[in-house]
Amino acid sequence: MTVEEAISLLSERLPVLAGVETIPIAHADGRIAAEDCFAPSDVPPFANSAVDGYAVRHAELAPDGETVLPVTGRLAAGDRVSIAAGRGAVRIFTGAPMPTDADTVFMQEDVQRDGDQVTLPAGLRKGANMRPAGEDIARGGLIIPSGRRLQPQDLSLAAATGLERIAVRERLRVAILSTGDELAESAAPLAYGSIYESNSILVGSFLSRLGAEVSDLGIVRDDPAALTERLAAAAPEHHLILTTGGVSTGEEDHVKTAIEEAGQMMFWRLAIKPGRPLAMGQVRGTPMVGLPGNPAAVYVTLAFFVRPLLARLGGAIFKPLVPQMVRSTFKAKKRLGRREYVRVSLVRAEDGTLEARKFPKEGAGLLTSLTQSDGLAELGLNTKKVEIGDMVAFYPHELLWS
Repeated sequence: MTVEEAISLLSERLPVLAGVETIPIAHADGRIAAEDCFAPSDVPPFANSAVDGYAVRHAELAPDGETVLPVTGRLAAGDRVSIAAGRGAVRIFTGAPMPTDADTVFMQEDVQRDGDQVTLPAGLRKGANMRPAGEDIARGGLIIPSGRRLQPQDLSLAAATGLERIAVRERLRVAILSTGDELAESAAPLAYGSIYESNSILVGSFLSRLGAEVSDLGIVRDDPAALTERLAAAAPEHHLILTTGGVSTGEEDHVKTAIEEAGQMMFWRLAIKPGRPLAMGQVRGTPMVGLPGNPAAVYVTLAFFVRPLLARLGGAIFKPLVPQMVRSTFKAKKRLGRREYVRVSLVRAEDGTLEARKFPKEGAGLLTSLTQSDGLAELGLNTKKVEIGDMVAFYPHELLWS
């Protein structure tokens, strides 16, 4: 199953699980808008000047040549007194309300002032250098669509319309656990045959960056009954459960069996490398994903499968990542119908083109292939081979984690 097919299936079968709460906009950065948000007022709320200069009625200007007008008033930002320009020019400053009858502003550097008179050049169009009421957003206009992950600029616009609070989705509660007899806690002495558990840090950090509340349930040994019991206990308190390891076909891989014992399987295996052994199911109604155990495979499946899954469960609009195209410096062959991700570093060639250099070592278990590279080069579903000089899609690490 391709990632697209898997996500389409999940969109059909899984509802939005995150509830709704209303919070101050100052605390809403990174949260998901739970409903369409409309402007309660115009922005700006009144016509104002975009520059320092002189506000006039365009009808008072000579059709050809310069116009000389008396200075009839002065307006600064924050002035609350309404005045008219009449048959004259009003000295005005950026952000100040326009005179009630004025429709055009001359920039001060284009004007010659002599005492109480100004000489205005010809050729300025009507409406120049002024901001009409509602120019940015009109009252009743949509300012934030439901499902948008809120960014600082969204919140600034909401504040500009006078909003103080906004309805957002509650944070997803995600349980994570690692499986394997070989795993040891980082504080424990490392016995022969054991390795320190590190996937929980990788997975937990990823989830936290995307706004989830993470519960680390620790390590579960290669015991089918214990794993089934742990999954069943976690399900009622969480929106999603993620495990790492134990999803292949070995005699000590028990995640698939545990899902079937405590719930039901939805699919097993993705057309992706690294990351092919991936189990998706539900445990007592709670979605559950069994990720591979190798860290590079965990990384790839988090970026390209878990991200859209979190968006679905959290009520967010999912926007596929947009890669940049770079030139390959390596050759590769692959199977049709499967996406493969190669860890690469970028260098700029003499002709100015960015080139992707493959990490020198193979293996999905190499954490250094993630720390000593700049991102992932994607070899697409319909790609059979890559030659030196071919253009490939590149996803920088910082994009995958945003």
